[in-house]
Amino acid sequence: MLLKKSHITSKSGSIIIGLLFIFLANFSYSQDKKLIEKSALIMGSTFHISVVSEDSIHTNIAIDEAFEEMKRIEFLISEWIPETQISQVNQQAGIRPVKVDFEVFKLTQRALQYSKLSNGAFDISIAAMDRIWDFSGFMDSLPSPIEIKQSVRNVDYQKILLNPQDTTIFLKDIGMKIGFGSIGKSYAADKAKEVLQAKGIEAGIVNASGDMAIWGKPIDEKEWKIGIKNPFKRHGIAKVLRINNSSIATSGSYEKFVEINDTRYGHIINPKTGMPSTGLTSVTVYGPSAEFANALSTSIMVMGKKKGKKLLKKFTQYKGVFITDSGKIIKI
Repeated sequence: MLLKKSHITSKSGSIIIGLLFIFLANFSYSQDKKLIEKSALIMGSTFHISVVSEDSIHTNIAIDEAFEEMKRIEFLISEWIPETQISQVNQQAGIRPVKVDFEVFKLTQRALQYSKLSNGAFDISIAAMDRIWDFSGFMDSLPSPIEIKQSVRNVDYQKILLNPQDTTIFLKDIGMKIGFGSIGKSYAADKAKEVLQAKGIEAGIVNASGDMAIWGKPIDEKEWKIGIKNPFKRHGIAKVLRINNSSIATSGSYEKFVEINDTRYGHIINPKTGMPSTGLTSVTVYGPSAEFANALSTSIMVMGKKKGKKLLKKFTQYKGVFITDSGKIIKI
């Protein structure tokens, strides 16, 4: 499974990372090529890079540059670091527009496109939601209907105003915030992959705390093997993906949840209602972009099975594995 904070190599040689397994076992390593791996703490999580290379010195330098690229992105978009451009946007909510780098502007612009595609199921302004849900295990009663309604009063992607001429972002109301806790890590994974490919790294996996950008082939194998965890079976795998050039994102509600009156409430919240999403326990989406795969998996968790399938089928380059709250596995 996919641990957000670390990676573990099991005796079988698979790396367990929260909702996914990376199978590195049973490789007949060639004499020249080897798997080189490094980790770093970025965006409050452990990011892990595994690449295939013959030159360990060159490769380690390339990996360090990939980590630096992801740290650069963190210091642009983190809502938790006061000096970042996104923090400045949040500080000026309801007051004035803030000029941002073109890169930040385009990322925000794409996020709004994802909101429109999902009819608001994906919404970066959910960063302003009141913290009325506690998934640490101490919550024993539901918030009141009034608290739930009030919790999303500052959540509305349609009030994020962009000016392409000046590359400014303006949050219309005081109290609004935006955050990239969802697609920020997957965007960083995509960019780190670009850095490594530009350095001539022929194959590897950038794992940004569960959002993966994958390319090339593992040693003496045709495809990378990524297992999707089945949350209803101990050590169970719902499906093994065999891929060469793809990205993967999984959204799931079974690692962070609270049980109240025999009902489980997961941590993925519907931005419109303030209530935890229901119907799906996990959604894995894979395709060319980790960023877009993450936007889709998050949206589908909120939208539910029926609407989620309809959305995913609009994008033929992307496939998915849904696991319902009853344990049913749906492959799309």
